Amino acid sequence: MPNLATNLVSTAAKYPETVAIKLDDVELSYAALEQMSQRVSTVLGQKGVKPGDRVALIMPNIPQMAFIYYGVLRYGAVVVPMNPLLKAREVAYHLTDSGARVVFAWDGVAAEVLSGAETSSADQGGPIEVITVDGGTFMQQLMQAAPRPEVAEAADDDVAVLLYTSGTTGRPKGAALTHANLISNASVSGQLIGIDAGEVIFGGLPFFHVFGQTCALNAAVATGATVTLMPRFDPAKALEVIKRDAVTIFAGVPTMYIAMLRHPSIKSADVSSLKTAVSGGSALPVEILREFEEVFGADLLEGYGLSETSPVVSFNRKDRERQPGSIGTPVQGVEVRMLDGDGNDVATGDVGELSVRGECVMKGYWNNDDATAAAIPDGWFRTGDLARFDEAGNIFIVDRKKDMILRGGYNVYPREVEEVLYSHPAVAEAAVIGVPDDMQGEEIVAVVGLKPEYRPDSDSATETLLQEIQDFAKERVAAYKYPRRIVLTDELPKGPTGKILKREIIL
Repeated sequence: MPNLATNLVSTAAKYPETVAIKLDDVELSYAALEQMSQRVSTVLGQKGVKPGDRVALIMPNIPQMAFIYYGVLRYGAVVVPMNPLLKAREVAYHLTDSGARVVFAWDGVAAEVLSGAETSSADQGGPIEVITVDGGTFMQQLMQAAPRPEVAEAADDDVAVLLYTSGTTGRPKGAALTHANLISNASVSGQLIGIDAGEVIFGGLPFFHVFGQTCALNAAVATGATVTLMPRFDPAKALEVIKRDAVTIFAGVPTMYIAMLRHPSIKSADVSSLKTAVSGGSALPVEILREFEEVFGADLLEGYGLSETSPVVSFNRKDRERQPGSIGTPVQGVEVRMLDGDGNDVATGDVGELSVRGECVMKGYWNNDDATAAAIPDGWFRTGDLARFDEAGNIFIVDRKKDMILRGGYNVYPREVEEVLYSHPAVAEAAVIGVPDDMQGEEIVAVVGLKPEYRPDSDSATETLLQEIQDFAKERVAAYKYPRRIVLTDELPKGPTGKILKREIIL
């Protein structure tokens, strides 16, 4: 399998004048993206970077992110993408754990990065160079570097990208994704989504996250599509961008779709260019899927994946009958099983841990053999998600293994209750969690955000609405499943992709 950067070389030769990356009025053709990546490769050589060294990228979705990413890959180094919202302490941990000695940091976060790099330098016993990325000095200096057209050779198991997981069970772990992982997944994703040359993809998912990186950036570069960037998601601006740039493919997480559907400008928005939308990152409520397809007039296809799987494991196909609530069937080159605690297959229809084997599965966790062995004990990666197959082979996620609530000896899967809550006309977003309880072991609490037009204006109205929502759920799920407490919130905590972070909910 070649270096992932060869996709850019091939596409730039085939579609040199096609716009590859766009951010409002700034446009970068494929020829320019290729040349700028060559200049980055030259700079890495000047800095003494060696093939296999780790190079960190800390920036939002800006054009520089795309050509630095491919410049690092073509040089033969390993990209370590990091969230620009990280604080100095977190930056230091990522740099030290990965062993990165060069960092490209957006000037908007340079202070935190410099502080983190100083701490990491002491930990690693050597200096870390921080290169500040802006539109002025950095670009001027980069243009002085002669293009370096060579692309380093890559073996199938050579690491291309080190992606740090969200750290829901302790400190983040680096998922080592190979060139083969990412080339395969970008190709499969592009085919299933329907990305061809000339398509315009909405680039609101951060490139430092695997979903945006594979399904927007890498899939576009593999085919010659255009990615129109949005460094920070805003529903009103997103609707404007769809019209302005004639976006044909929208890749997002459920909260993005909810935010656009709930925004007042949706009533007058021109979204006629949109053909396909893709949802991932967290469970897509069935009611939101139906509402989106009705309002936008486009197919909304749900897929499933993780950082450790490059990410796409399964997907709903346009040419097959879709089952609402399903994440589809395994993609090409991927096998899926549902396993019990002893590693045995469960019967069709029964719930087991979704386990994956195939071209998408990471090489392992960076410098963490114990965690790798625990996650992939027998060649099958344990996702931590509970799921089931139906008779047709469609996969249905039941819930995160760690999110499952054990109430009075009964298993309660929060997603099932959340689906019910989302079907209530007043509920805009919802999260169901378990809290310790002396009698039941755990008790069920629902935290909900309301649509603006349903927000109560008095304590009595609030109490009435909360009771109504609870009764609504009580009528639709078994007695042991309904929320014993409903909590209102202005907004649920979310991660960088918009995924609701249950671990950060404070009651």
